[in-house]
Amino acid sequence: MLPNNATTDTRLRIIDAARTLMFASSYTEVGVAAICDQAGVRKGSFYHFFPSKKDLTLAVLEAHFADAKTQLLDQAFAADIPPLDRLTRLAEMAYRFQAQLQQDTGHVLGCPFGNLATELSTQEETIRAAIVAIMGRFEAELRDTLAAAQALGQLEGADIGATAKAMLAYFEGVMLMAKASNDAEVVRRLLPSMTAIRVPQVSE
Repeated sequence: MLPNNATTDTRLRIIDAARTLMFASSYTEVGVAAICDQAGVRKGSFYHFFPSKKDLTLAVLEAHFADAKTQLLDQAFAADIPPLDRLTRLAEMAYRFQAQLQQDTGHVLGCPFGNLATELSTQEETIRAAIVAIMGRFEAELRDTLAAAQALGQLEGADIGATAKAMLAYFEGVMLMAKASNDAEVVRRLLPSMTAIRVPQVSE
């Protein structure tokens, strides 16, 4: 039996390999053999940790979100930044991330959650539900930021919940357009407009 630290390292290598390959390509195109080759492990090790590629993908989604939270959301939505400025910072950081990806790989890779949702939402219900839950966490960050702005007397008449959903939808749409055109400048040019989105409250 492997020591605990070796076991953890092997599992993480498999997750990291799958993240890299799926983000650069797709769920369908990346097979278990390619993941094992990238991770430097045997197939037996893969199936020791993950009964299927679907189970691995659920772990990949959580790993993507953990990084997104620490490297993007926690920094963009820091409490010491005025609420509406957080949205501007989010747009700036998202652009820098996509521009760096384009420089490193030659491609704008978009949002890993949106990519998988587009590919698998009608095929893998478990993965679809996991993506919805993760996007719900992102939406909650937006909603909390908008609520903080409203508490300061801003966003008068805006429906905070609907506005957060609209901002998330716009964010994902911009990421998709940037990926389709392979141009990070799409993010730089369009994403800041997310900060101006307001969905009005509906009168009863």
